Amino acid sequence: MVQMEYYLIVSTVMMFVGIYGFLTRRNLLAMLISVELILNSVDINFVVFNRFLFPGQLEGFFFSLFAIGISAAETAVAIAIIINIYRNMKNIQVRNLDKMKW
Repeated sequence: MVQMEYYLIVSTVMMFVGIYGFLTRRNLLAMLISVELILNSVDINFVVFNRFLFPGQLEGFFFSLFAIGISAAETAVAIAIIINIYRNMKNIQVRNLDKMKW
């Protein structure tokens, strides 16, 4: 049986890779993928803590499924916004978004 620390290490690595990717990327799509990495690391934590703390109950799994559903809706809205930005500006770089103010 795999120990809880290994799952938490994987989750922590995913969290920090997502934060690093969000802070260093200039492309909106890459930033969206980084946010998804962060959300997936949270989902791993929900499932792991439920499995090890309350093995007979399913609350962590339901929270995880709810978070995945919210993440999918957030991704659909974000991709729709990115497509709209691309149609107007022909570019999805973050530094060019200040032109949308005017």
